[in-house]
Amino acid sequence: MKKFVNSIRLSARGFVSPPVVAACGMLLALKVVLGLFTLNVSNLLKIGFSFLPIAVAGLLFGPVAGGIVGAAGDVVSYFISPTGPYFPGFTLNAFLSGFLYGAILFGRPVRLWRVFSAKASVTLLVSLLLNPLWLSVLYGKGFIAVFSVRIATNLALLPIETALLFVVLKVLEKAHVPQLGQNF
Repeated sequence: MKKFVNSIRLSARGFVSPPVVAACGMLLALKVVLGLFTLNVSNLLKIGFSFLPIAVAGLLFGPVAGGIVGAAGDVVSYFISPTGPYFPGFTLNAFLSGFLYGAILFGRPVRLWRVFSAKASVTLLVSLLLNPLWLSVLYGKGFIAVFSVRIATNLALLPIETALLFVVLKVLEKAHVPQLGQNF
């Protein structure tokens, strides 16, 4: 628990550093661009790659930076290309996603089980619990109806997205991209 609290503290302090803010800005821009290539299967189901820059921000700069990149990316993406009404619950989801990636990945070596844990946590908490809740509130559909549409797709995408995330994070690790607190 102490290590978790320290990672939050380090991430919050590091977020005022100009190089960290600049890198987070670039990851934010990448998140927005990748979000433009999201496949909207329906109002209830979207498939995309914009989670990658959020996870990278969490890995490199910690849970606070990951959460801020996620939340800011959600707001900026909405203003650039709205796909429905703005709903603050989705911004909360984006913050929680980045925060979870940072909490699980920050300051630790990239391992497949750790990447799977991070992606599974985001999938279970955000994609399968909170997103159906917000969608049922927003569109007046029953939670179980929305959940049942999303569960098969999210569980099918989990190993694919985990593998993709693992490859991206391993490339960053092999390239010796410094994390916050390591020459940043």
